[in-house]
Amino acid sequence: MAEWLYEDGIGEARAALVAQDTIVEALVVRVDGGVRLGAVVDVRLERKMAETGRAALLLPDGARAILNTVPPRISDGATLRVAITREAIPDAGDPKPAQARLAAEDEPLGPGPTLMETIRATGLPVATLLPHQPDRLEAAGWGEVLEEARTGLVAFAGGLLRISPTPAMTLIDVDGAIRNARLASEGAAAAARAIRRLGITGSIGIDLPTLAGKAERQAAAAEVDRVLPQPFERTAVNGFGFLQIVRRRTRPSLIETLRADPAAAAAIALLRRAERAGGTGPRSLVAAPAVIRLIAAHPDWTDALARRIGAAVALREDAALAISAGDVVSRHA
Repeated sequence: MAEWLYEDGIGEARAALVAQDTIVEALVVRVDGGVRLGAVVDVRLERKMAETGRAALLLPDGARAILNTVPPRISDGATLRVAITREAIPDAGDPKPAQARLAAEDEPLGPGPTLMETIRATGLPVATLLPHQPDRLEAAGWGEVLEEARTGLVAFAGGLLRISPTPAMTLIDVDGAIRNARLASEGAAAAARAIRRLGITGSIGIDLPTLAGKAERQAAAAEVDRVLPQPFERTAVNGFGFLQIVRRRTRPSLIETLRADPAAAAAIALLRRAERAGGTGPRSLVAAPAVIRLIAAHPDWTDALARRIGAAVALREDAALAISAGDVVSRHA
């Protein structure tokens, strides 16, 4: 039976839905990730955008959001109570603000469901993992999933997916050396699994091999229907092998979260490793300067790590290391 594995990590909460020892779905919520989906907050309407019928809002934390429908009676500067319908989508070049709707009169203020509350609402079993226990998350492939999100490369039997987020849609290219009809079906299934595993939503395009026969195109589309849970909408596979999927977008994908701030992703991954590192005595975190400086800017992270491992924590920059190549050094291995 499928089961959620949950960790209350340093800097983030993380969860993975695991079935048959494999991660089916991975979720990460950063502690400083901004307003959550489902939050009900009081905001100030900064500016109506007459050309779109929407309005810019100022959230309590200073971030901005978009109100999609603005009643005519509400003017600039008004205080409103809104519910968050989509979290902010991070992007290194053009981050997208959160989206909101007017809250109902009886909706109380609240921060929105935590990650634990979200996964418990699925009705599936939840196991909370602790650092001193066997690393069930890593055993299920957590590191590999993060690498998929970081690189956009997903291997499957007979081929490779290349996942490329763009401002318009996420594109998934299916490539391989096996016969086109088989590559299309297996690639479509692999793409559907990756979409779920990495939390990819919005508009998604899958570029399959060109298929001449209608039956082959239908077989590839059927693999998406078999693997990817509803709700979603899709087109048929066209003569050029292109299939489009649309999934409701409410929060960032794992790809967007990790790529928006590679140093933060590396820092949090290094802190997770440090919680589980062997040895005794003080621990030194050794990483690229950008990673170490980010950790140093969050003393609550190192304080939490010291409490969890019962040892002092030191930080050391190594300019020769890549962003993702940190290490944990114990005085007594």
